[in-house]
Amino acid sequence: MPQCRICGSAIEAFMSFGKMPISNGFLRPDEFDNEYFFELAPAICGNCAMLQIIEQPDPAKMFHENYAFFSGTSKYMKVHFAEFATAIQKHHLARYDDPFVVELGSNDGIMLRVFADENIRHLGIEPSKNVAEAACARGVNTICEFFSEDVATQIVLQHGQADALLAANVMCHIPDLASVAKGAQALLKPRGILVFEDPYLGDVVGKTSYDQIYDEHVFVFSALSVANAFGRHGFELVNVEPQITHGGSMRYTLAKKGAKQPSNAVALLIAKETELGMDRAETFDTFRQNCETSRDQLMAVLNDLREKGAKVAGYGATSKSTTVMNYCGITADHITFISDTTPTKQGKYSPGAHVPVRPYEEFIANYPHYTVLFAWNHSREIMEKEKDYTAAGGKWINFVPKVNIQE
Repeated sequence: MPQCRICGSAIEAFMSFGKMPISNGFLRPDEFDNEYFFELAPAICGNCAMLQIIEQPDPAKMFHENYAFFSGTSKYMKVHFAEFATAIQKHHLARYDDPFVVELGSNDGIMLRVFADENIRHLGIEPSKNVAEAACARGVNTICEFFSEDVATQIVLQHGQADALLAANVMCHIPDLASVAKGAQALLKPRGILVFEDPYLGDVVGKTSYDQIYDEHVFVFSALSVANAFGRHGFELVNVEPQITHGGSMRYTLAKKGAKQPSNAVALLIAKETELGMDRAETFDTFRQNCETSRDQLMAVLNDLREKGAKVAGYGATSKSTTVMNYCGITADHITFISDTTPTKQGKYSPGAHVPVRPYEEFIANYPHYTVLFAWNHSREIMEKEKDYTAAGGKWINFVPKVNIQE
């Protein structure tokens, strides 16, 4: 039987999304025959409350020199990360004369740019070569590495200990959290802080946003699971702050045990999660049923539109869309193309389902009748941008939190 990556307890998948390709593995037709698949099956640990996928592909298959996600492409995320960086400066770094900030999975440097522009000592750690190079070109100090205790030791030797270790939508990618925690212990000063934010399990369950579960997301965190995972390595959860990003995220602040007083928000959230059963099997059996209902309803809509001959497109060739399309059985018979602004995805085909990805210009040149909003977590930004589409009679197909057609 599989073992929990955090505490070693026996775990068992509560459902399977079936065979799944690499979520960001957009490909050419000549690559179809050799496409890699694995079983996407999540489990909840009854001992430490960690939601995790049983099998995760080798990191080298997911994060590499052709990695197709650049954080800086979203205007909203630029604003969000600027606010994140500003909050860290104001609440944690202002008292120091020469603070040093390190970020895990710093991508194209979207958050560290704020520190760089303020001449604050910083270092990004990014495993994907192409986005690390993009950060360096922008003047953000970045090394191309996977974070570990050894890497942390090398950083301390070269730069000294850090006042803050940050991560955004990254910690959930790392299967060996023990190594991260040990590295953070070595890297941080005695009163240094570890701050990270990721999609929040409470929102995933509450909204049936099952598309947050894919190969890169080996974990989906709750306050319960974060406190348990990092508490085993000398850290204490001292604050939690809900975020609206990615359809519902949580920002966790941890410090070395005894260094800082935990806020009341931590105890309140843990009590709420316990009451909602975020560590109990029956909660996730209900979640499985909700996923199946969502899948069936979405396919009923798409099959009906196909029979009527309506032109349907997708909006946002996201990692999350890979889970939705392959779990539900969406193909090029249902969606003619997916519109996306990322140049490295354009002209390629979606993982598994092999739906063509087209430049955004094709979307606006010939509006589809209906569009599946795969990038639903950016809906506010998208609705502002696409007023002309709606005015022209275009209709949006949503699947989070409920399947519906939005006019």
